[in-house]
Amino acid sequence: MSLIQTSKFIALILRHKPEAIGITLDEHGWANVDKLIKGIAKRQPFDMAMLEEIVATDEKQRYSFNEDKTLIRANQGHSIPVDVELEEKEPPSILYHGTGVKYKASIEEKGLIPKSRLYVHLSVDEETALKVGKRHGKPIIYTINAAQMHKDGYKFYLSENGVWLTESVPVKYLNEITENEK
Repeated sequence: MSLIQTSKFIALILRHKPEAIGITLDEHGWANVDKLIKGIAKRQPFDMAMLEEIVATDEKQRYSFNEDKTLIRANQGHSIPVDVELEEKEPPSILYHGTGVKYKASIEEKGLIPKSRLYVHLSVDEETALKVGKRHGKPIIYTINAAQMHKDGYKFYLSENGVWLTESVPVKYLNEITENEK
């Protein structure tokens, strides 16, 4: 298994299914590094050096170690209930969300909802939103009036890797970016 495939497997473990390798996460999403390594090593060669390389080189900066590298967690994207100790922050005026055109009707009816995740993921730039949108087929990008949402009492959190998170985005705060605006 390549490091990229192993990184995706670690994301599955730390965000959704720690039981896949027989480990548990604490209430803040932390996993014991030794147990994680041993669990993965039962399936393939794996050690601390490989884990450190994955954490250091992951382009999405999905993971964080604690100070002494005895614990690791995913920064966001969980489908299991954990409190990753996010600090509430005031968002930039505008944030972006990229998804697939196939979800447009649902979004225009319900707004942005986290589906299987705990939060809706938002980015600070259109380029990142476009990359995310392309993962879902033909992309569509929305701007979010985050300043107004925040003023109206919605909470925003900034994850360790720069992804903005909120529980939902009602339709009235969304605006589709059309092809002419890209």
